[in-house]
Amino acid sequence: MNLFPILLVAFFAIPLLEIYLLIVIGGLIGAVPTIFMVVFTAVLGTLLIRHQGFATLERARQMLNRGQLPTVEVIEGAILLIGGALLLTPGFFTDFIGFLCMVPPLRRRVALWYLERHMRGPGPGPGDLDMGNGHEGPRTIEGEYRREDD
Repeated sequence: MNLFPILLVAFFAIPLLEIYLLIVIGGLIGAVPTIFMVVFTAVLGTLLIRHQGFATLERARQMLNRGQLPTVEVIEGAILLIGGALLLTPGFFTDFIGFLCMVPPLRRRVALWYLERHMRGPGPGPGDLDMGNGHEGPRTIEGEYRREDD
């Protein structure tokens, strides 16, 4: 799937949508309240991203201490990073998407969906290594080797 056309459309459509929403909302409630709301969402987003980021980091640390890979937490961290950037971008549409990234159950679902869809391939997957959870470990292939350049 070629992402360039999608990114090109988004590059032009999102700013146009943001300008439209700022004009409409500014016409309804006034310019000063609209500016206040944009600044307020940026400040609130900064506080939320800090809180959610530390919580995700702590969950990742706990998983590493238990000997597990924090794959979901890493994807959630990336979603938080994107959400934080969207919240700092002035506008109502990007704030809406950014706040959706801050909702933990939704963020976890998106992370799990991404892992199921994009992280399949050869080799062991999540849960394939023996970490005390009853799964069989990876196969060991025994053999001998010698260097040909000696």
